[in-house]
Amino acid sequence: MVLTFVVPSYNVEDYLGRCLSSLLIEQDLSDTEILIVNDGSRDGTLALAREYESRYPNVIRVIDQQNKGHGGAVNTGVADARGMYVKVVDADDWLDMVALRNVLAELRTQAQAAAPVDLVVTNYTYEKQGKRIKKTVRYGSVMKPNTILGWNEVKRFRPDQNLLMHSLIYRTKVLREKARLELPEHTFYVDNIYAYSPLPQVRTLMYLDEDLYRYFIGREGQSVEEETMIRRIDQLIRVVRTMIDTTPERDAVPAGLYRYLIHYLTINMAIDSVFMVLSKDKENYRRKDELWAYLAEHAPEADEDVRRTVIGRLLTVRGPLGRGLIRLGYGIAHNIVGVN
Repeated sequence: MVLTFVVPSYNVEDYLGRCLSSLLIEQDLSDTEILIVNDGSRDGTLALAREYESRYPNVIRVIDQQNKGHGGAVNTGVADARGMYVKVVDADDWLDMVALRNVLAELRTQAQAAAPVDLVVTNYTYEKQGKRIKKTVRYGSVMKPNTILGWNEVKRFRPDQNLLMHSLIYRTKVLREKARLELPEHTFYVDNIYAYSPLPQVRTLMYLDEDLYRYFIGREGQSVEEETMIRRIDQLIRVVRTMIDTTPERDAVPAGLYRYLIHYLTINMAIDSVFMVLSKDKENYRRKDELWAYLAEHAPEADEDVRRTVIGRLLTVRGPLGRGLIRLGYGIAHNIVGVN
């Protein structure tokens, strides 16, 4: 088995069919599987999943479990995956069919190789509801396409150019046996852990310049809405603390990997700091300081390196001036650059 698609599914009756249709593109699916993890849905998600399972019994498997949250559903899928590679596809997202054919062709080549790559990276597109112009995140400026790379061959990333769950196809062995990944249950935003903590176990990677993943955002109640993120500050903090706990020391990993980890950790420290400031809650101002103190205590080298970045310097200005700078920076990013 070459590839397992893990599809965490919770109350997605209106979206699951679109997702599955985008995965069922090949006439011969004998070397791929779709593992739908129904995470205690209360709508018609499970019935729809079972219907697809009955239509494609050799391709689709359904696991029905009590609700454990997104992380718990991903854990279940990764633990039960039969493919050499694993790709998480959230049930309200979908994949581009042409790009998927090209990616599958390369994965099949890797499956026959003496030393298959640990990680395959592809592009992803923000499918923002109500927006006609779509933003696609590509990596051609930092990784040479169609080439087996080590981390020291990877260049510097821009602030808006991150390796998210949507862009990653891990070798299953890396997640299960090397990283022993176990995401927190009943916690949002654990995809940041998924895209960060296993990377020190990745020795080789390959970038395919394919616009594969379509990331659907903007629907009401979604976890990345500003008000929703402010309400879930405690979960944002939990995720970043886990990232801090798994951050290696400088000399423990290749320099190129450590540079990227600092880049992504800085972005996540920024996200938490921004939403704690946007909340206008004095308790959250205190928690922001506590989070930075946690970084200094548990990963002192990373703390030094994060604070040296331009973003880190702005985030750690104390008092009303610092909070004003954070609000100004967020306003620019949100209204001009177009990010949340």
